[in-house]
Amino acid sequence: MASPVLKTSVSLSLLQRLLSPRPLKLSTSPTLPPRRRSAPAPATAGSLTVRSEVSFATGAHLIPHPKKVGRGGEDAFFVKNSHNGGVLGVADGVSGWAERNVDPSLFSKELMAHASSLAEDEEVSNDPQILLGKAHAATSSRGSATAIIAVLEKDGTLKIANVGDCGLRVIRKGRVIFCTSPLEHYFDCPFQLSSEALTQTYSDAVVCSVRLTVGDTVVVGSDGLFDNVFDQEIVSIVSASDDVVDAAKALADLASKHSLDSGFDSPYSLEARTRGFDVPAWKKVLGGKLTGGKPDDITVIVGRVTNS
Repeated sequence: MASPVLKTSVSLSLLQRLLSPRPLKLSTSPTLPPRRRSAPAPATAGSLTVRSEVSFATGAHLIPHPKKVGRGGEDAFFVKNSHNGGVLGVADGVSGWAERNVDPSLFSKELMAHASSLAEDEEVSNDPQILLGKAHAATSSRGSATAIIAVLEKDGTLKIANVGDCGLRVIRKGRVIFCTSPLEHYFDCPFQLSSEALTQTYSDAVVCSVRLTVGDTVVVGSDGLFDNVFDQEIVSIVSASDDVVDAAKALADLASKHSLDSGFDSPYSLEARTRGFDVPAWKKVLGGKLTGGKPDDITVIVGRVTNS
């Protein structure tokens, strides 16, 4: 999670809000499920096929923030093979923890590793909200992260639990038929799972479901994708790609390109102006406006629904 590249100067207060690390937000929450400790390492990138009555052919790609390449960025994801269709997950570590000398990537990576290992737990019972809660309870690293988990059942039902501003789109026949919405306290401060006692939990997740059919494409990503790429661009790339690995890479590459373009009027800059963040009034008179992509870690999973 990072800040936009600005085309023109703005006031000090605006710069402080737009360019400061993503803040932490704490609030009272209920008790979490019992902890579980074992967890394999999360996935990196590549192609996986989930086999069942209805399955995902899946490609994934991750591009770290330009300043975080050395440690691989702060995003994490997993793709889990399941007898019931498959499970996809993305988490985005909150960069504000670096100010406390805590590596923000540790929490998100451990959270997704636990989610992967617990995906077929009997108590989870194909419920992404319960899976998110159990993974959170098992995570011992300090930090916090936004997260989304989507579970595909063998009958084609996709169940989704989302805390924060990771996102998901379902594309059918060249158009977006379903999308998630960010869950946030205020602009650029999303809900997040945390190691702190007083914070959001799985019970705060937005839970929804959508029925998929063979040929549908699901795109899951961190905010680094959706802050920099418009839905119509996502549809265009997905529709033009026969291979899901190629599609995931193309989307991540486009998001990375837009994120570094100070002249690009990105989804993030559009939303910032809508929320009242813009250039000073005298620059507006001269035709100026706040523009720019948002440099960030970028994670993309593309899953195409197929018959097993």
